[in-house]
Amino acid sequence: MFAAMLLAISIVALSQFALYYWRAVLAAVAGQTVSEGVLAAARVDNRNVTGEDFPTFATLHDLTPTLDPRAGGLGFVRLYYRIVDHLSAMAAKRLPGLAAWCDQERAICARYAAVQIDVRLQMNYELAASLRSC
Repeated sequence: MFAAMLLAISIVALSQFALYYWRAVLAAVAGQTVSEGVLAAARVDNRNVTGEDFPTFATLHDLTPTLDPRAGGLGFVRLYYRIVDHLSAMAAKRLPGLAAWCDQERAICARYAAVQIDVRLQMNYELAASLRSC
């Protein structure tokens, strides 16, 4: 019995650590600068990226080719965005503090997608330049 309880507590603690780590990586990537070209493509000129821009960036991400076979998509970020978006819809009128946090999280997801588009484009430009120099 004690072993099962210890295993359950360990699994919960490890899951919590993994979630916090993933969230920290998401925020760190979202904190990087986004090129003007990506913002212009998404029609986000002269303003901050908000959570409402995520569907646009997600669509652009799907349209941007990747040449790296290890590159992933936005699967977990899309799921996280949907969860936070539903939470925001439920808490909009009753819990304004939670709704504000949800808006911040949705903006982080949008910025993450924009940075990933920028990374993909930069990799493609570098590969094209290396092919031209051969």
